[in-house]
Amino acid sequence: MNTATTGRIFAYCRVSTIEQDTENQILAIRNRGYVIQPHRVIGETVSGSLPAMQRKAFRVLVEHKLESGDTLVVLKLDRLGRDNIDIQKTIEMLTEKGVHVVSLDLPVQNLSSAEGKLMLQMFSAFAEFERNRIRERNQEGLARARASEKRIGRPKAVATTAKVKQCREQGLSQSKTATALGLGIATVKRHWNK
Repeated sequence: MNTATTGRIFAYCRVSTIEQDTENQILAIRNRGYVIQPHRVIGETVSGSLPAMQRKAFRVLVEHKLESGDTLVVLKLDRLGRDNIDIQKTIEMLTEKGVHVVSLDLPVQNLSSAEGKLMLQMFSAFAEFERNRIRERNQEGLARARASEKRIGRPKAVATTAKVKQCREQGLSQSKTATALGLGIATVKRHWNK
């Protein structure tokens, strides 16, 4: 445990399903020597596929509770984001805010230290690699689709166009067509003269 911390200590614990609870994470953090007041233990049940700042309790923690000099402790690094890129952004945001970030599953637990910053730079390289791979996979998928003459993009709404034309032929206005078909006026206008 880093005893040089002068601010408050918070713990963030996340589980993915309601069948799980955060007690094991809280216990593991306390067993590592962190004495955290119960009101500073923030737990939530939310999918790990959601970016960190879209998680309600985490967002409230970051925007309304954490201050410069505070320490945020997590049991595992993946609690701080959806993927490498999101974790990197979250840690950078917290560090810029002056919050010490501690992840107990890493060899260098304090990500605000020199060693922690080195580790973050390595994560940054991995995040960049991940972004490039995603871009490459997207390009490869588009090339395969083009080669097989698949239509790329949104499918044509042939049935919608036919229904709008039928209403137009019956003399209905665009607004009455929208009401009759349960469509937005913009959708009707898009299909009106096709």
